[in-house]
Amino acid sequence: MPTLSSPLFAGLPALSASDWGVVAVFAVVYLGMFLGGLPRLKLDRSGVALLGAIAVIAITGESVEEAARTVDLPTIVLLFAFMVVSAQMRLGGFYGAVTQKVADMPLSRNGLLAALIVVAGALSAVFSNDVICLAMTPVVARLCLQRRLPPVPFLVGLACAANIGSAATLIGNPQNMLIGSVLQMHFGAYVAQALVPVAVSLALLWLWLAFGPGARAELVRDPLAPAVYQPLPVRDEEPEFDAFQTAKGLLVAGVLMGVFLFTGWPREVAALVGAGVLLLSRRLHSSHVMGFVDWPLLLLFIGLFVVNHAFQGTGLAAQAVLWLAAHGVHLAEPGPLLVVSVVLSNLVSNVPAVMLLLPHLGEGAQAGVTLALVTTFAGNLLLVGSIANLIVVDLARREGVTIDWKQHGVIGIPVTLGTLAVVWGWLRWGV
Repeated sequence: MPTLSSPLFAGLPALSASDWGVVAVFAVVYLGMFLGGLPRLKLDRSGVALLGAIAVIAITGESVEEAARTVDLPTIVLLFAFMVVSAQMRLGGFYGAVTQKVADMPLSRNGLLAALIVVAGALSAVFSNDVICLAMTPVVARLCLQRRLPPVPFLVGLACAANIGSAATLIGNPQNMLIGSVLQMHFGAYVAQALVPVAVSLALLWLWLAFGPGARAELVRDPLAPAVYQPLPVRDEEPEFDAFQTAKGLLVAGVLMGVFLFTGWPREVAALVGAGVLLLSRRLHSSHVMGFVDWPLLLLFIGLFVVNHAFQGTGLAAQAVLWLAAHGVHLAEPGPLLVVSVVLSNLVSNVPAVMLLLPHLGEGAQAGVTLALVTTFAGNLLLVGSIANLIVVDLARREGVTIDWKQHGVIGIPVTLGTLAVVWGWLRWGV
């Protein structure tokens, strides 16, 4: 075990009592990220991050104003604005209507899988993977139960497709928004680099679900056999489809995509203006729309910004990066960054992992593209690797479908390894 006199700690900066306090808080916060909360306390990840921020403010003696300056406000604003856009689409009944439209198509099992993967991937690239899983899961679960199709491959496939598809843009998921904001990445340039590996990875997901060992096992029994899954009554929990509200949301989303692709207008400002336009409504009350904003996620970001900045101030993070570099592990290189990103994403979740790695990437957009793709694809590896996975599992349980670690792993592990190989090959030889 390394001691303070070992080479690992050579040149370690002298730490004050407050620094050690910050280190202790940092360790507890990231333990909470790993566990999803803290034992014996009614705290989720957001609560742990918020309390961690409060603790480091008290320990370091910095003012609230100083702590606020550590928060990347453009990222928070962009997140909030797209939550409003997604709320508009959900309240307009768009997500449920699209999913139901796919469900009503007279497709074979593999054709239905392909349609759901394409729809989930495409929508997630614009409206966020978590939102798409939240809207599509109940409809997909009921569809499978009514058609006597084993629902687990469809539901895990939905989560995987949403995660993969969200990596196509810098607004598809929270970690990509953060990476794009902090590294000031060009929206169109990122899409050009990410689109091919995302499309190939979605195809790989379909191939595994359609022709993998699990699919062959399904063919042994008659999928129309009535004994395994009984149909459930259709419950319409989604708002009714409203053509005007949907068109309004799609128009704003389309304009924003055009602004991101073809202008230099700051993304957070454009998105905030778009959200403001949507809040001007005679039919949708602003309090109703705000109810769909994921406030705990915003608090998670704010708390982690404060905690991570305090930890950076101790000098330990920089020392660890220098030690890795001295041993040939350079985080700015694709290989080491890929491995570290996968490990951290499945230990503490992808958003905290990105926050830890961003300050040490150096300059250049290539590292940002690698980090965005890898941390997003790595979320499919384990059941707890992505919030989208947990959303699907929770909503599926309400429909009478249980998805455990093993069932997810049979699909998630090979798909993740395959898609990471696609990313590695594309970054190494395709761009």
